[in-house]
Amino acid sequence: MQYTSESDEVPKRAMRVARALQHKGTDEFAKPGHLVEIRFVRGQSLSLTASRLLALMILVAGGDAWKPMTHRMRKADIRRGHKGNERISDMLEELHGTLFAEDDISWRGKKATRRFSLIASSREEVEDTEPGKEVGWIEWEFTPDARRLIQESETYAVMNRTAVLGFRSAYALKLYEIGALRVKRRQTVWKGDVIAFRAALGISPSVYKDFAQLRRKVLTVCKNEIDELAHFTVEWTEIRQGRAVRELEIVFQPKESPKVIDYRTTASELETRPTAAKSDRQVVFPAGSLQFGADQKIFARIARSSGGGWDIDLIADAFRDHLGERLSKLHGTKLKAAWKGFCESYHNRRGNP
Repeated sequence: MQYTSESDEVPKRAMRVARALQHKGTDEFAKPGHLVEIRFVRGQSLSLTASRLLALMILVAGGDAWKPMTHRMRKADIRRGHKGNERISDMLEELHGTLFAEDDISWRGKKATRRFSLIASSREEVEDTEPGKEVGWIEWEFTPDARRLIQESETYAVMNRTAVLGFRSAYALKLYEIGALRVKRRQTVWKGDVIAFRAALGISPSVYKDFAQLRRKVLTVCKNEIDELAHFTVEWTEIRQGRAVRELEIVFQPKESPKVIDYRTTASELETRPTAAKSDRQVVFPAGSLQFGADQKIFARIARSSGGGWDIDLIADAFRDHLGERLSKLHGTKLKAAWKGFCESYHNRRGNP
């Protein structure tokens, strides 16, 4: 992993999306892709309660999760109906004690493994001054390694708070995170051997050694919970070598395909003149940032004039997500008109940034 100086640190796409979702004020939040994909050092995932707490921490920190600062959350938001707070201490201690790993380079330029925890320090109020009321807070800070991973994440999983709190299996919650990340990337198929699948979900080597047990205790449970709670469904195919299952192909399918908004524009904006230049008819929406390039400047100018000051790349991501495959069918004048209408709609729905 290549490190940069603090002066070079700028929040990447995941944090921009996290801030926008936080401003929107719904149950949706963005978990950075790097945090979804990091490995568990001991091959065993967090418990369900600790996984939920970490997700809530990411939600509460929002677009500031990458910053060196203290974050705060009410105990009542974690407890979710439990009468006592004793489990919160266990969750915090588990988060402090769990090590994660990523590939890195040593000082000699050799391949290395970096091990680290996600939580640097935490404080838990142990005295409630108002008996019978929902009081008490926790505070925490993410470690420098965690903050760097968060800051450098271009990809992200859009998750739902209600769904996260509804999962009853830690493995189902982890597969939900992986699915949410892949659905957002439009890479809806995960394929790998059984060892890679176990590692991705943090399944200890000592449990479910027989694939029939893995199917019954993990895959079936994950499917049932994800199909019920997530914005996508999950199916899997078992690929065999002889009688043994060697690989799994897991497909995450969105429950609803994005629909194209009927952006209302003037007749002059939608009109495609017979004399229009061939180059205009061939203009397509850029795949990357709108900050650079000749074609990008056209769409950047429209976004700056019609997007109300929102980050133009953030609007572009939302535009691509909303249209999906339909975007490839829009060209030239009609594409520009649809883009302008979307920018205006984006601003009108969210207000000023």
